[in-house]
Amino acid sequence: MLVSPRLLGCSRTCSRVLGLSLGAAALFAAGANAALLFPNWDVTYLLRGLIGRHALLGSGFWGAGLMVLMAATLISMMGWRGCCFGKSAPCCSILTALLASGLAFLGSLICFITSGVALRDGPLCMFDISSFNQTKAWKYGYPFKDLRHINYLYDHSLWSSVCLEPSKAVVWHVSFFSVLLCVSALQLLLVAIHSINSLFGLFCSLCEE
Repeated sequence: MLVSPRLLGCSRTCSRVLGLSLGAAALFAAGANAALLFPNWDVTYLLRGLIGRHALLGSGFWGAGLMVLMAATLISMMGWRGCCFGKSAPCCSILTALLASGLAFLGSLICFITSGVALRDGPLCMFDISSFNQTKAWKYGYPFKDLRHINYLYDHSLWSSVCLEPSKAVVWHVSFFSVLLCVSALQLLLVAIHSINSLFGLFCSLCEE
């Protein structure tokens, strides 16, 4: 036996920890996306269709949420020796690991990109367009999307002066999309660790035989 059973057990333990971590991150992402649908915890904006397209896309639900949660389930199952994955052939195990990694990577990457674009474009809110065309009027839109020479993320004075409704729209938007960005980045890191751990586990399984 070229490889100690302890090393193989370490790989399985790592899979269990990674699976639980990815599962927790997936639930966290879904919760953050849900909060984006209810600015200031007010359901009227959702009923009136005044929710930004990035939040409505729901990448935190089906991307960093459901897809990653499914992958996390597979990864956790692979970590238990009593599971069918633990007794399967190395080729079957590595294919399962690749499927889980690919699923989690795709879901978290979609959420990461969507969150980045959402932070760049800013929130959907009601703003005064008189500053743009000298006409006294208000409308719903993305006021920060047209401010190419100013980055609203660094100019906090714009957070309360541009968006009139919902109140604290910028704070809500930036806070929860930043959470989604960080969670999806963490998921990508965990997926990379899982890929390395899977290759290590495959090597240990082949040597154990």
